[in-house]
Amino acid sequence: MRRKLICTSMLIAIGTMNTAYSADSTLNSDIPIELDTLSVTASADASAEGLAPAFAGGQVAEGGRAGILGTKDNLDTPFSITSYTNEFIQDRQAQSVGDVLRYDPTVQVTRGFGNFQEAYMIRGFTTSSDAVAYNGLYNLLPRQYIATELFERVEVLRGASAFLTGANPLGGAIGGSINLLPKRAPNYDLNRVTLGASMNDKRNIAADIARRFGENDEFGVRVNAAHHNGGTSIDDEQAELNLFNIGLDYQGERLRLSADIGYQNNQLDHTRTNVSITGLSRVPSAPDASDNWAQPWSYSNEEDKFGTFRAEYDFTDDVTAWAAYGMRRSDEANTLANLTVTDAASGDGTFYRFDNTREDRVDTGELGLRGHLDTGVVGHDWVVAYSYFQLETKNAYAMDFFNTTNTNLYAPVYMNKPVISGSAFIGNNLASPALNTRTKFNSFAIGDTLSFMDERLQLTLGARHQAIKVDNYAYNTGIRTSYEDSEITPAIGSVYKLSEQVSVYANYIESLVAGDSAPSTALNVGEALSPYVSEQKEVGLKYETETFGTGLAYFTTDEPRTLTGNDNIFRESGENEHQGIELTLYGKATDNLKLLGGVTWLDAKQKGTGDATTEGKRAIGVAEWMAVMGAEWEVPQIEGLAVDGEVHYVSSRYANAANTLKLDDWTTVGLGARYLVNIGNQDLTLRARVDNLFDRDYWSSANDSGQITLGAPRTVSISATVDFY
Repeated sequence: MRRKLICTSMLIAIGTMNTAYSADSTLNSDIPIELDTLSVTASADASAEGLAPAFAGGQVAEGGRAGILGTKDNLDTPFSITSYTNEFIQDRQAQSVGDVLRYDPTVQVTRGFGNFQEAYMIRGFTTSSDAVAYNGLYNLLPRQYIATELFERVEVLRGASAFLTGANPLGGAIGGSINLLPKRAPNYDLNRVTLGASMNDKRNIAADIARRFGENDEFGVRVNAAHHNGGTSIDDEQAELNLFNIGLDYQGERLRLSADIGYQNNQLDHTRTNVSITGLSRVPSAPDASDNWAQPWSYSNEEDKFGTFRAEYDFTDDVTAWAAYGMRRSDEANTLANLTVTDAASGDGTFYRFDNTREDRVDTGELGLRGHLDTGVVGHDWVVAYSYFQLETKNAYAMDFFNTTNTNLYAPVYMNKPVISGSAFIGNNLASPALNTRTKFNSFAIGDTLSFMDERLQLTLGARHQAIKVDNYAYNTGIRTSYEDSEITPAIGSVYKLSEQVSVYANYIESLVAGDSAPSTALNVGEALSPYVSEQKEVGLKYETETFGTGLAYFTTDEPRTLTGNDNIFRESGENEHQGIELTLYGKATDNLKLLGGVTWLDAKQKGTGDATTEGKRAIGVAEWMAVMGAEWEVPQIEGLAVDGEVHYVSSRYANAANTLKLDDWTTVGLGARYLVNIGNQDLTLRARVDNLFDRDYWSSANDSGQITLGAPRTVSISATVDFY
């Protein structure tokens, strides 16, 4: 089946190329193509179209990347995409991906299991930070924390995306995927320095330098460097970050090239952990938001080196090929002391020492061919693509599970760093971690967007064949167990423009995740299940004027579940059913007033669990209601001054499958101000911000590992950005 699919697809591609060549009778390779230097913008990749233009107000873009379909305008795509601009990232003083996405009404920012990794819940499904894509390639940027100096934009593609982007190798992207776009040199000289500070003596400095060279400004260089150091709004926390990134690009007559080389070193000390509440009958009251129960000797260090290369070549005006490659090499080490609460009323609990070291080696790439042809009155934007991904992870740990120490959530007990005891569970050598997992993904995709009625009606058809291979190596023994399977995931989407300002759309698309292996307690121990296919159906409406836009979407997503039945056989059975409605809005309500936000209603139920205590209950950590409303006002009486405010609401959520542990709803308020003034040949931008204005104490999120996370306290930050000319 795989050979037939590949051969058929290649024949279609070759045939369409020949059609395109023959149709282009006016093409003459001896006639040079003039480059307009003014058209060189901050292109995020080696593409002819570059970045989608910013929408009115500059906070989001007019469109975003729909995977292998390329960059699409909002009204022309049968999917829901929001792309947050670098202007918005700077004005909100965002320092990580999570800081940007907390302004998205469809995304709940959470934390991963057992460490300080960011995670993002989209449509009720969690995508971790190591599942984020960089310029279309997965898992290239730092695994746990991605600083904003490394990217130009944050794109959120809501919904499943296996056809568009390939299956996420880390198992995310069921409810949506996140793509970060790298920085490129704009068509003007850029000399920017930013100084910042926040509570508890945290300081940061960043430089952003860019130039274009050549007769037609065809060569571009952009360099970003940053240093963050000091405390945080949480008592006694310390964080230090150093990064450097260089982005290169070349834009020729038919050939376009781009490359990135980056480095980030992130070090956390005495950082507040998640709280485990497994086994409790109720959720403990939230402590003071600035409290820190972490042990002073706990830390987490991560060092990442990464690079990408992308090329695009126009064979004709209608046929373009592209190739991309990316790599990441990472080293991690941490010593943790996570808190487990054993008494909700008093806050009594325990912790134990857990050490971990890890090395990652990622290599990934993509080849593709896209083009346009007409068959009568029907237009075709066709694409074929091949992608490859490999991740090798070396890991070692020391878990001193039986050597626990008493502490308290509200009155933490601090102690000297304990020595790992003889009863600890040891996996491999901490000083030299051994190969633990090798993951390989290969996929081939083919698609066609058909246009009718002068492009008022568009129909997208496509499918991707995904091959998955995972080799796991047992700790200490190195004994290998393997998983290998494949699946074809189709997609269909349609858009109809009712007018130049209104379009309606619908889609059916799937996500794909590698199947689990039966546990040691099952009769079929070690048996690998087929890949899990989640099915999404969505309908929506989009409305845009020149200054204001809004979107309304209804979706359903069914995620397969597993269980060990009464016959003690581990199998796929039941599903999580998520259905929801999303309303988003963006742009300018008046000449001086920008709006950004929306609301999400989500019903996420567990079905076919095989357990009466969980059947029909809500999924862990998923809020029924979530809303964000942000407004920015440019004060007309004072040139250069703008003030903004944001209200964020999340309804109650459950922290366990039986829905007996409930987190209260919460609301936070943020305020900010920006003042731009010209001093000689310099533009000075002063920014100030306060988040969680009323210092609300609240549990912000829960994960499916029985852990909850305390929300951040009131945080005040200021910065000054100077642009030299």
